[in-house]
Amino acid sequence: MNQPTRNSIVEHARLWLQENRRFAIATVVETWGSAPRRTGSQLLVDIAGEMHGSVSGGCVEGAVVEEAIDLLTHGGHRVLEYGVTNQDAFAAGLACGGTIRIFAQVIETKDTIDALVQISEAASERTAVAQVIDIDTGQGEIVPAGQFPELALKDTSKMLDDGKTFVSIVNPTLRLIVVGAVHIAQPLLAMAEALGYETVLIDPRPAFGSKARFGRRQVVTNWPDEALEQVGLDPRTAVVTLTHDEKLDDPAIRTALAHDVFYLGCLGSTRTHAKRVDRLQAAGFTSDAISRVHGPVGLDIAAATPAEIAVSILAQIIQVQRSS
Repeated sequence: MNQPTRNSIVEHARLWLQENRRFAIATVVETWGSAPRRTGSQLLVDIAGEMHGSVSGGCVEGAVVEEAIDLLTHGGHRVLEYGVTNQDAFAAGLACGGTIRIFAQVIETKDTIDALVQISEAASERTAVAQVIDIDTGQGEIVPAGQFPELALKDTSKMLDDGKTFVSIVNPTLRLIVVGAVHIAQPLLAMAEALGYETVLIDPRPAFGSKARFGRRQVVTNWPDEALEQVGLDPRTAVVTLTHDEKLDDPAIRTALAHDVFYLGCLGSTRTHAKRVDRLQAAGFTSDAISRVHGPVGLDIAAATPAEIAVSILAQIIQVQRSS
């Protein structure tokens, strides 16, 4: 099962609004020790106890659901705090216990509903925003994420030093664009989607990107440089080229280098990459620009099968994204 991202939580909440459900959102606002979920993790709970998301990996979910249902009966908001025992933490895959603090709020007032709509609209426009909430009063606002540049860059959320103001960064969903509907692309796209990435596959060769091979995934059949411009590139996008054909890979690489993508990786041997570098130099790209290309693509884990190569690529993408 995929771990819901903040954007998927928001979209699920907006769907529940459209269905006229009454529900609460529980958000992890602080953690101490080895807590099971990162700050900013969220859980939706409706009046019937239906859940979406997670705040503890199962350790205290039941208690949070009970509190949320009680909150839905009485309205408003409240702050919850739980200690995660060593035994519960071990069951969740942790080495030791910890403590989590959770802010729970019913989504029912105009302000809380408008905030969800604003975040959803920003996500559809791939615009980064921050939700700032006073957990004492439950009041909040949506502001540009640029007001908190360090949090936005690290894609994290934080309780400010005053102990009551929580800042939740809502960045655009991470996206992986794969050029080349080859065998490696199949596990690569599936694994990326399991990590919460939006995925796009580009290949102008109809037989390669067929539904029989890739199902209902988005496949763009324009030439790679045109397709990348059509899809759009931004700092939350990774691009991987897999065709081994310079006529297809090179236009995609040149286009990606002209934009601020956070990762660009290219399949091929060391010898193949050296020739690729020569072509980029001949095309006028600087050494600094060319150094952005990860080639041969992926971490060196002695990967052999398509699935193993996909693991090595995703591991490198995660490494680059987390260290940016």
